[in-house]
Order: sequence, then C-alpha cells, then structure tokens
Amino acid sequence: MRQRSLIAVTAALAAGALTLTACGSRDEGGSGKSDSGSGGTTVVIGIDAPLTGDLSALGLGIKNSVDLAAKIANKEQTVDGVTFKVEALDDQAQPSSGQQNATKFVANDEVLGVVGPLNSSVAESMQKVFDDAKLVQVSPANTNPSLSQGTDWQKTQTRTYKSYFRTATTDAVQGPFAAQYLYNDSKKRKVFVIDDKKTYGAGLAATFTAEFKKLGGKVVGTEHIDPETKDFSAVATKVKSSGADVVYYGGEYPQAGPLSKQIKAAGAKIPLVGGDGIYSGDFIKLAGASGTGDLATSVGAPVEELPSAKEFVANYKAEKYKEDYEAYGGYSYDSAWAIIEAVKKVVEDNDGKLPGDAREKVTAAMQNVSFDGVTGKVSFDEFGDATNKQLTVYAVENGDWNDVKSGTYTG
Repeated sequence: MRQRSLIAVTAALAAGALTLTACGSRDEGGSGKSDSGSGGTTVVIGIDAPLTGDLSALGLGIKNSVDLAAKIANKEQTVDGVTFKVEALDDQAQPSSGQQNATKFVANDEVLGVVGPLNSSVAESMQKVFDDAKLVQVSPANTNPSLSQGTDWQKTQTRTYKSYFRTATTDAVQGPFAAQYLYNDSKKRKVFVIDDKKTYGAGLAATFTAEFKKLGGKVVGTEHIDPETKDFSAVATKVKSSGADVVYYGGEYPQAGPLSKQIKAAGAKIPLVGGDGIYSGDFIKLAGASGTGDLATSVGAPVEELPSAKEFVANYKAEKYKEDYEAYGGYSYDSAWAIIEAVKKVVEDNDGKLPGDAREKVTAAMQNVSFDGVTGKVSFDEFGDATNKQLTVYAVENGDWNDVKSGTYTG
C-alpha cells in the first residue's frame, strides 16, 4: 500500500441525510426484476470501465470496489429482500464501446444503476442512452464539467441529463487547484501546456491554463500530442527550448509516463504535472527514475488516511483482489453505495417491494441521497455533481506517490 503523510484534510458537508429502512418482500409485478431463488429480488449494478488495455489498472480498481460494495450490502442485508449482483462490461476507454455497453445495460431489466465510466469522452457517448431509459449512472471518475453543466458551463450552467451523477469533483475545480499550487506553493512562473486532445485532457488543460494566467503565470508554449504514439521527442525538444520551469499535461498515464521520461532526456529537468488521470502506480513505472518530483492532483483526500475509509481498506484487503483499488476505489465504492441507498429508499417507500417503475424512482431518489461514505460526505448538488470538493496534490518520491497538500480550491 502506498505511504502518504496528510498535511491537511477538509471535508465538504451536506445536510439532509436519508433515513433508510427497507421493509420486506419483493414485488411480484416488478418491472422485470427476477426472483433470486431465495425469496428475494435480484438487483444488478452495472459497471462500465476499461478492463483491458492501457487504462485497465484504473478500470479494474473501479470494478473490484463496486464488487466489494455489493458483497457488503448482501452480507449486511442492507436492503431487506434484495440481493445485489454486479455485471461489468469493458469499454476499452472507447466511446463507441461505452455506448454499446450502455445499450446492453438498458436492455437488462435487472439493472437499476450503473457505476462508471472512467473516461469523460466515454461518458458523453452513454448519457443520452441512460437518460432516455431513466437508468441512473454514477461515475467515480469523470471530471469534465460539461457532462453535468452543459457545453457552455463557463457562462451558463444547464443540466442536460437528470440520470447522470458523479462522486468525483470536476475539472472546474481540479485544474485551478493545480494552478494555485504551482504558482503559490511551488513558485512556478513559466509553464508549457500539453494535452491529448481528448475530452478529459483538453478540458483539464484549459481550466488549468485560465487560472495560471489569472494568477500571473506565463504560458511559454502549448502542444497537442497523439495519444496513439509513444514518441514525444519533438515535443520534448520544444519544452527544452521554451525555458519553462514546469510542464502541465492534460491526459492520462499511458502517455504521461513516457512524455515525462523523454522531456527529462531532452535536458529539461523540470517536473511534469497532471490531473487524476496520471495518478497511478503505472505512471511511475513508465516514467522511471526520472519521474521523481513529478506531481499529480487527484480528487479527494488520500483514502488510506481518512478515518471513514479504514473499513473499506481492510475489507478490500480481505477480499484479496489481485489489483489495487487505485485512484478511484473509494469513489467507486461510494458510487455503488449511492445506488444501493437509492434502491433502499425506493423499496422503503413502496411497502418493502420494488415498484414497476423502479428505474425512474431510483433515479429520482439519487438526487437526495446523502450518507457518510468512504471518501467523506456523499451527496449531490442540483447538477448531480459531488458536493465534496476535496483535492490532493501528490508527488513522486522514492518510487511512490506521496501526498504533499490537501484542501479545496478557493476561486
């Protein structure tokens, strides 16, 4: 397990916790919900994530954490008369696959909620499919603001899809938080900004750039890379000649690791900084020894050091999953538990049974879900965004990610 020393942790608070006590048996006329064979109803929680390919380390952490939530809910009989099962589909970080997966989940009447996806670009392809079916989606990892607040979110916030929620905070917060840390704490003044042209990376780079300029920093160069290649020597040369004292990268670890390594090899001995998309043990492997000093921001406080997460960490270890829960484990567990809580509320309000319009009712109930989760207080604002705006800066030290500062963005 990674070692980290927490400097400061703040938690956003939200009022109005649901009092949830489920009552009883299944609804014989429930909308396609099958008898589990033990006098109860089966409810499936779908999981969409990259389970193979370059981003599978993060995706498998998401899958395992949702699986753990379902197992705990069944063990504790959190919803009387309901057995939770999980169905995981691999989107390979591709929007087209995500859309196909969304269609598959909609076609399965037992699915009452889906956790995922990892990538904001994949989420864009899924939202309408889920919303048309009134099937709730809770992402533990999407950070692009447009998903919840509309494409013109910087001017006017409009919620397009009422079935979309997330437990991770957005890049409207994460990008500026990184800019403030680099300018105020690290005293960086000249940045070279690179992104992978994808929804997540480009959006994150844009919010970072705006805040860094606002603070008085200078952008001495910008570049877009092709995420399908691993040869970034031309970009590395531009970084070296720019005189930048830091590189900000909007993208994910499969490209960020080699990019960092090649920038240092070109003679620019400056840190590469990115968002939660590079916060993975695999980044350190790819960057090698020269990655020491590189930085990443990630949503929330370090899971291992939150009192609320101790039980999650212990239970995850006890299940002996082959993969680490990675950056989004706690958020994935909380996303699944939010679905479980919404199902519980619907069952309670329907005399201990699932109603025929369970999906619509679960989506409506999600808006008012509020509980103390692994990552702190879990609740949602009017856009379906997490009310918890906690973020942490991590640095690569001694071959591991170590947290150096936690807090909230002050806009």
